[in-house]
Amino acid sequence: MRSGSRLAGDFSAPGAAGAARERLAPVPWTWLRQVHGCRVVVVEEPGACCGALADASVTSCPGAGLAVLTADCAPVALSSEEGVIGVVHAGWRGLLAGVVEAAAEAMERLGAGRLFAAVGPCIWPHAYEFSSPELDTLARQFGPVVRATAASGRPALDLPAAVGAALGRAGVALLAESQTCTHCSTWHWSWRARADPGRQATVVWREAVTER
Repeated sequence: MRSGSRLAGDFSAPGAAGAARERLAPVPWTWLRQVHGCRVVVVEEPGACCGALADASVTSCPGAGLAVLTADCAPVALSSEEGVIGVVHAGWRGLLAGVVEAAAEAMERLGAGRLFAAVGPCIWPHAYEFSSPELDTLARQFGPVVRATAASGRPALDLPAAVGAALGRAGVALLAESQTCTHCSTWHWSWRARADPGRQATVVWREAVTER
């Protein structure tokens, strides 16, 4: 897994960032047209399914790179000892739709056993005021751990906690979680903070098999 910041460039238009993409992850990328849903694509060869309408991708193919683009949503990298990998774009709508669980199930169908996760930079609750009806719905699904209070004193969503709860529901072990809030970081793009059009890229990949 590798996650980019503003220093790596703007990945909001993946096809226009060839040199930066090569520096971040030197394999063919599968990038997605993310729609805040739960569709998962299975990538069967490097670079396949580019531009698919989905919010997660999985593969067991050596040499394939899987990418999601985020500003304040959470990028989730998934792996297994069997070499099956995945990546998820996890915003609150996708979490409610079950995108994390759907990605885990797709990896298991490809032969993955125990799954592991790393969560990249996203918005943290002190900066994520959230309306009560949607917050109530998320709390019913993931538990009270998702409820927080923003710096303003208003109700907030704890997005990292919601992602953690979704991973727990899917039976995925959380190994690493970034402590960076995209809203506060000057090194990351944030829609909530500045209406940035730019996006970070998080890429996971399997090394290509080379013959000896």
